[in-house]
Amino acid sequence: MNKQIVFTKVNTAELLDTELLPLKENQIRVKTLFHTMSNGTEKANITGDPNISVFAKANAEVVFPRFCGYSSSGIVTEVGEGVTKFKVGDKVAMSWSKYCAYNTVPEENAVKIEDDRVSMAEASMAHIATFPLGAIRKTRLEIGESAMVMGLGILGLLAIGLLRSAGAVPVIAVDPVKERREKALRFGADYAFDPFDENFAEKVKEVTHGGVNVCIEVTGIGAGLNGALDCMAKFGRVALLGCTRNSDFSVDYYHKVHGPGISLIGAHTMARPVNETSAGMFTTADDVKTVLELCAKGRLDLESIVDEIHSPTECGEVFDRLVNDKKFPNVVQFDWEEIHNA
Repeated sequence: MNKQIVFTKVNTAELLDTELLPLKENQIRVKTLFHTMSNGTEKANITGDPNISVFAKANAEVVFPRFCGYSSSGIVTEVGEGVTKFKVGDKVAMSWSKYCAYNTVPEENAVKIEDDRVSMAEASMAHIATFPLGAIRKTRLEIGESAMVMGLGILGLLAIGLLRSAGAVPVIAVDPVKERREKALRFGADYAFDPFDENFAEKVKEVTHGGVNVCIEVTGIGAGLNGALDCMAKFGRVALLGCTRNSDFSVDYYHKVHGPGISLIGAHTMARPVNETSAGMFTTADDVKTVLELCAKGRLDLESIVDEIHSPTECGEVFDRLVNDKKFPNVVQFDWEEIHNA
């Protein structure tokens, strides 16, 4: 049997026994060590939001149970027929994994951790870090260009560190929550602003000498996009990374987009090549490798941004807080050691 965190009904998470299925060809079995939460996706799923996938029809029927999670790390315990990249005992960062004690994934959904300087906690953030990394690549950011991040959840915070590594200057963090702004400054932002402050756009334009070249929009709400557009320099690029689950908003495209020549870039993480990397368009696996290298070489310190680590046995309480606490921390992980030692 396996242990898995399951959203059994609206606003309810439970740790359940589930079946451990036989390996198929080209699959590997991984003993999960750490799993990093994706707060926006998890909250949409557990609250019963119908718009949880860009591939699903709008307002699709809501069905429970829901099985979530996607960014984790662990050790290979078994390899299926045809597997060539891994052997038993390899440490891996996994993409599109679940909240399971043992994950069974195609070998292309894992990347071997080659450097012991990368901790398993950091490796469990590698996949989710590819989301903002892919968005940054699509903007074709140049060294010395200014960059702004709208929304400082886990994706926005990761974007701050990656923009700094990529040579953006200044890096501007934007969020209404003071604690998140302070954390972004510690992680590499040069400035941090509240979008509800009076003269917010003017303050941004002052520190960027006229406007932002690149913006990573992570709020997924219309007000966030409108606020970002007010801050942009002529010919600026805005990557739309946040999932806009509610499309009921308007933008003055004539004055905010057409006139200044702003590029709006679809940056959902699934909008990337599957097999072949090219300039500005890396595969998920190649971006995972990039994140692991940045961690190994000290360019990113992902462990420093972890707020809380919990046992999966605490999943009910953790996800209840996610639903109800507006100040739920932005980086939370599950450590599966207690489950494996039980």
